[in-house]
Amino acid sequence: QVQLVESGGGLVQAGGSLRLSCVFSGSTFSVYPMGWYRQAPGKQRELVAHITSTNSANYPDSVKGRFTVSRDNAKNTVYLQMNNLKPEDTAVYFCNAGRTYSGRPYVLGDYWGQGTQVTVSS
Repeated sequence: QVQLVESGGGLVQAGGSLRLSCVFSGSTFSVYPMGWYRQAPGKQRELVAHITSTNSANYPDSVKGRFTVSRDNAKNTVYLQMNNLKPEDTAVYFCNAGRTYSGRPYVLGDYWGQGTQVTVSS
């Protein structure tokens, strides 16, 4: 079945950058829309980026202009490039394999990575 393995988190200073990776296995990666979420202590899980099987991406205002999601189908990997990081970006970041053939750009799916911690110091 689908498995997702994340990496790339760490500790950075405000204004710095990180690149998260999520490796997909167990099915045909290219047909899955993919999402990135984050969750900070005491806060609700938040969708921060998604990318469709046709490379259409979208972002909420909180990260727009700073984060970029991309995918490499040859490597079965989705990435999240995070630039100009702020302390409020501190959270555990998760990737999600969205529903296939939903008729919409991205719908939350059942498969999650284990999460990777991102900490931004001021």
